[in-house]
Amino acid sequence: MQNMKKIKYIIYLPILVLAFTGCNSDGPEIEQPEKIYYDQAQRRMAVNNFFGAIESLEAIETRYPFGKYAEQAQVELIYANFMNSNYEASHSAAEKFIRLHPRHPNIDYAYFMKGLSSYTRDNSLMVRMTDTDLSNRDITGAKESFAELTEFLTRFPDSQYATYAKQRNIYLRNMIARNELAAADYYMSIDAYVAAIRRAKYVIENIPNSSENYRALSILEKSYKSLGYTDLYDDVVRVIEINYPDKEISSSNDDGWSWNFLRSTKPKTN
Repeated sequence: MQNMKKIKYIIYLPILVLAFTGCNSDGPEIEQPEKIYYDQAQRRMAVNNFFGAIESLEAIETRYPFGKYAEQAQVELIYANFMNSNYEASHSAAEKFIRLHPRHPNIDYAYFMKGLSSYTRDNSLMVRMTDTDLSNRDITGAKESFAELTEFLTRFPDSQYATYAKQRNIYLRNMIARNELAAADYYMSIDAYVAAIRRAKYVIENIPNSSENYRALSILEKSYKSLGYTDLYDDVVRVIEINYPDKEISSSNDDGWSWNFLRSTKPKTN
């Protein structure tokens, strides 16, 4: 009998606590489930559990689309998906955020991550393990990323992410140039000099200041000489002598880019 009384007290106690809490209008506000999901997402991201963080953030977006944390959850989904290697999802989340919140304080972050997530294969495990030269691969995504980051820099030149975007675009610009010249090298190997000239001229005229300018000029020099285009050959030789007196090819796959900055560039919290 005494045990039954104890059980009753145990059952009634939580009810009494809730009653007193609910009736106390001067007491602290009861924490809403939406904030619980948000705090859970923050804890998960803090320990690199981005898969779990995505679940928590998506719960906010689904269950509380007009809640206090809805917009912040949407922008943090861009970050969480990117860090979880869900690059397409990150790009889609960025596009959605830009469409829904064009005047949000984090709009520059959305544009930045949209451009960054367009081309990320150079961060893949396979590429890092095999040291693959990405200039020999399909770089459609790299061109899209370059265009989107250029748009970001045009819209937000003073953004805190502008420095990283500039660094990334240098990397992409050089990769695109190397890709064009990889094709030019192939055409040279089969004596298709006109096609090689076309690729080299594209790099010089459309990708200025890349690390591949001297290499492109060298291809023009050899092609014009092989075709017997004496005047054009002489012109290219003069350009090389003026701009590259030491004739050193400045070409590198490492443009000082690092992914480590991403961990310290989460979107701002409002």
